[in-house]
Amino acid sequence: MMGDDANLSVTIAHIVQRLKGTYLHSQIERHAKECLHQPEIKLESLKEDVRCFLKTSGWERKLQNAVYRELHSHLPPTHPAAPPEHLKEPLAYMRKAQATWEKRVLKSLNSMSSELGVPLARMRGAEEQKELRNKWNEMGTDEPDLSSFRPVYAPKDFLEVLVGLRNPNYDSSEDVSSRSHWGLIQAPLNVRDIPQLRQVFTELNLTTGQLGIDDNAHIHPDLFENQYVLVGKKVVEDQDSAAAQQYSRRGCSNGLRADLWALILNSTNQPPDVMHYEQLKTGVIQHDLLVDNLIYKDVKLTASNDDYYFVFEDFLYQVLLCFSRDTLVLEHFKYNSATPPKAYIQGKAGDEDFAVVYPPNGVIPFHGFSMYVAPLCYLYNEPSKLYSVFREMYVRYFFRLHSISSSPSGIVSLCLQFERLIQAHLPQLFYHLRQIGAQPLRMAFKWLVRAFSGYLSTDQLLLLWDRILGYDSLEIVAVLAAAVFAFRAENLMEVTSLASAEAVLADLSTLKVMPLIQIFLFATSM
Repeated sequence: MMGDDANLSVTIAHIVQRLKGTYLHSQIERHAKECLHQPEIKLESLKEDVRCFLKTSGWERKLQNAVYRELHSHLPPTHPAAPPEHLKEPLAYMRKAQATWEKRVLKSLNSMSSELGVPLARMRGAEEQKELRNKWNEMGTDEPDLSSFRPVYAPKDFLEVLVGLRNPNYDSSEDVSSRSHWGLIQAPLNVRDIPQLRQVFTELNLTTGQLGIDDNAHIHPDLFENQYVLVGKKVVEDQDSAAAQQYSRRGCSNGLRADLWALILNSTNQPPDVMHYEQLKTGVIQHDLLVDNLIYKDVKLTASNDDYYFVFEDFLYQVLLCFSRDTLVLEHFKYNSATPPKAYIQGKAGDEDFAVVYPPNGVIPFHGFSMYVAPLCYLYNEPSKLYSVFREMYVRYFFRLHSISSSPSGIVSLCLQFERLIQAHLPQLFYHLRQIGAQPLRMAFKWLVRAFSGYLSTDQLLLLWDRILGYDSLEIVAVLAAAVFAFRAENLMEVTSLASAEAVLADLSTLKVMPLIQIFLFATSM
């Protein structure tokens, strides 16, 4: 019990420290001072009266939401004495694999810079700055020659690294119960089986009303949706992050989703947030980065060719170019297994005193990265709001999909969970696909790494992301991937080659996410 108290004290001190000096802190302080002039504030009960004033004027709730965000996005230290790298990733072999992968990605970026003779960063000339400022809202019309640029890596390159992961201290021959040798992922991590997943995702059971199912049922919509939307409106009105998160587990209606997600993420879009976005925009206009070309190329290769997202091309450039320059993103490296890449100032290669984080946010975009932003464009049409929600989604969830770690929401666990679910519930299918050289994970990996963005229709994708936010976990993505295989199992059992298996799984745009997940989790016999 003593240990718990010590951990709690450390967590409280950590959160207090993080909130000090924030805009919220200064606002609360200012209102507390102002309220001293109110006649109802008495000197003899000063502390209580001020607290009561802050509560009735809504500041207490705002503070609760800020604390809630800190608890969710910044994992408290497990032990005050643990070395910092253990807080990032406790398993040494995972840390080593991540460091090796980072070197490889950075090497790829540097060699592209040398081969093409393009500097990693350069100041734009006055005329160029003026031109970019003028066309800021229509960057999609600009067609720079990107033919010589290639993505630094594609998801399939990353998968090869995950397939090669081995714990040197683990002897898999001792693990009689494990069928892991069937699959590609050999890292011995604990992942949940169906009975455990049923407990975690209990609100998704067959008897609980769901958006994504009951709003389409042949019952009068009043019976479910109208009542459910009323509750949602009350949650938004109360401005309570914890309640919004709980509500999101059963889906958000289209009219409320933008507000509910911003509330869960505590993305308030206050004047300092708008100002921060404008500063980032100025940074884009002043400096040209090599990664800007990677962002342009990625948007052109993915979102611009997508029936759902091509209309948001300009938004995507704005958000991603600003994101690459945002040093606030570096905060998440305290709890991310990754380390921000560094480059050397020209002519100072190898001199650590001249090493700088590159790009400034520490994140090198890869093929498909822009699809993390694209679906959010349906919800937010104000760039600063869209930006702050995306950044919060990234530092909470998306970074886990392209870094090597043992986190239950990390890509290694998601891959393993997907393979184990199919092995346990569709063993014949798994064996058949493996025999014809069509390992299930090779086909599902692209879905996992993008949390299905660009593969499902947008309305279905947003219903899936409702649950990621609601359960504060990416595990539901692995469950859906397994459910897709279960749904198409009959056709997959008949294929005889990898190409024909891929053809069966090529188009997911007609799938309904929630019925698939419910049937897989709750209608599958144990």
